Amino acid sequence: MDEQREHAHSWWIRLAWLVWIWAASVGALAVAAFAMKALMRAAGMSN
Repeated sequence: MDEQREHAHSWWIRLAWLVWIWAASVGALAVAAFAMKALMRAAGMSN
């Protein structure tokens, strides 16, 4: 019973890591897209 609980715990940790990595990559993409849009707008205004 103790081993089973340990296994379930590690499974939750693995799932949490996957969600964390996915959220971080999506957030990084959103930030990059926002920064690129801001840069293009600034370049368009400066020209």
